[in-house]
Amino acid sequence: MSGFVSFVSAGPGDPELLTLKAAARLGAADVVLYDDLASGAILDHAKAGANLVSVGKRAGRLSPKQEHVSRLLIDYAAAGAKVVRLKSGDAGIFGRLEEELEALRAAGIAYEIIPGVTTACAAAAASKIPLTRRHTSRRVQFVTGADVTGELPANLNWTALADPEATTVVYMGKRTFPALAARLTACGMAPDTPALLAESIGHHDQRLVRTTIAALAEQLGRDEVAATAVILYGAVAHGE
Repeated sequence: MSGFVSFVSAGPGDPELLTLKAAARLGAADVVLYDDLASGAILDHAKAGANLVSVGKRAGRLSPKQEHVSRLLIDYAAAGAKVVRLKSGDAGIFGRLEEELEALRAAGIAYEIIPGVTTACAAAAASKIPLTRRHTSRRVQFVTGADVTGELPANLNWTALADPEATTVVYMGKRTFPALAARLTACGMAPDTPALLAESIGHHDQRLVRTTIAALAEQLGRDEVAATAVILYGAVAHGE
């Protein structure tokens, strides 16, 4: 008997940002495979007796291999379990969702994807700014600041990223932002372009730092920022 897998988007960490469907799937699941950033109070919505399995991956720490996570999904579902794969933010944005979907398709396991609040939207809301603005920010782009080696990706579209009329959100970019900022200014972006460092969004230690791309590059090149963060830059990032 085959079970079913629900890919549930947990949002940035605040359980009040869960969708009703996400909460319902958590409450019905026999097994919850969760990421580090999709734990804490979010897991209070799981039913009593559910098997909670940590499969989170964090930079610089020992983490389960992707193949192991996919194998767990298949094995639990093949045994007839209702499985929730709980991913932080929105599951489809820089969450390695495609690899797990491919594994389930190959095994003939049925699944669904439940969208959620991505960290970019939550960071903008916490900062009381929009992601778009008429005349000055007509386009939003999400980009990863790290490739599989942890370095700045070599094949980024620098012309697009240096567009002053776009709002750009950088995921996983704290360590590489000094190099990214140098490339942006080399492509013509003004060093005083507004930037926002949004740390631990949706958690009790949330912190928002309004600055510029040049100042943020200097700060991140000098100080180690341990908290998870996204970086927004563009005209909207200067705030109210």
